[in-house]
Amino acid sequence: MKNKYLKGISANILLLGVVSFLNDLSSEMILPILPMFITALGGTGLIVGLIGGLQDSIASILKVISGYWSDRIGRRKIFVSSGYLTSAAFKLLLSFSWIWQHILLFSSFERVGKGLRTAPRDAIIADSMPDARGKGFGIHRALDTLGAIAGSVVVLLLLWFFWFDLEQHAHQIAFYKSTIFIAAIVAFTSLLPLYFVKEGKREPQKTSLQISLKKLPKPLMLFITVATVFALANFTYMFFILKAKDAFTFVGTKESIALVIFLYILFNVFYAVLAIPFGTLSDRIGKRRVLISGYLLFSVTCLGFAFFDSLPAFLVLFPLYGVVYAMVDGNQRAFISDLSTGELRATALGTFHTMIGIMTLPASLIAGFLWNVTPAHSLTFLFGSSVSIVAVLLFVLLRDYFTD
Repeated sequence: MKNKYLKGISANILLLGVVSFLNDLSSEMILPILPMFITALGGTGLIVGLIGGLQDSIASILKVISGYWSDRIGRRKIFVSSGYLTSAAFKLLLSFSWIWQHILLFSSFERVGKGLRTAPRDAIIADSMPDARGKGFGIHRALDTLGAIAGSVVVLLLLWFFWFDLEQHAHQIAFYKSTIFIAAIVAFTSLLPLYFVKEGKREPQKTSLQISLKKLPKPLMLFITVATVFALANFTYMFFILKAKDAFTFVGTKESIALVIFLYILFNVFYAVLAIPFGTLSDRIGKRRVLISGYLLFSVTCLGFAFFDSLPAFLVLFPLYGVVYAMVDGNQRAFISDLSTGELRATALGTFHTMIGIMTLPASLIAGFLWNVTPAHSLTFLFGSSVSIVAVLLFVLLRDYFTD
């Protein structure tokens, strides 16, 4: 049964999946506590939006550059390795933060590593399984998210068994910093499986750096436009975390943090379990249909966060948030791979990541600005829901331009 399940899956997919598993174990020890760490060091809602938006935007701007140079010199692996190393180094520095400005600096530079590695790594994945890219990206994202689950579980265990008194502000900060330090050590171990990744010989491409939508094939240009609109709706995850944290003031600090981490684990469990099925489904029925459904579900999920703030509601909403990522994240990249030419695929992926990534900064800043307008923070989520519906309508109206 195991051999049957692994049949047709490239070794590169599995190796890069292991790398992402370890790296995301590290990253997701940090992500569920990062917004709480920011607020513990004095950051406001707008600061949370700034940090969350900059993380994605800086990474995405570098994705097109690394994708371009990967095509230009005909090498992918060196960018992937240097990217993971950079992320590990700045995670270590992040553990020494004492003010929110430190978090702003170190978390932003940590995302430089993501920018270096993502487009070349996605190009390796796309080249490794050309006839089933949806499945390939789904497998990679599933392993990536399984690491996220493991990382969040580790944080929960550290919280529950090693740090008992979190009512004092200084103890909360010590918990956050110690957890991030442990996560940084794990990040360095993720470099080991990269040694075994095989990179096929590629001829250097005489290409110029292009990020203009006008120079892309029309279907690719239109899809990137739709995805960019959705990126404006898809503000940083940190506001979903803080919404839950603010709702649990009726319990102690330790218990409220534990509940938030548990909900974040639920999000990642649903993401991991459904990533491969939705990737495989997109290969069968078309990525466009799956993506439209994912955008629509995000709108509905945001509505739920806008109007409900009870534990039973969050037990439904966080899993729905995970389903959205399972439907959208890997399939967007797989769709870009299908719409682009083979020799310039890394550049196409980099352009895609840059266009949607640039939009994440204003998205998160708008979300942060709206955060404290109402006591229940509902305007932040109504904004996300409304813009996501616009992306759905655009996708439906432009459906005749896409064949998959």
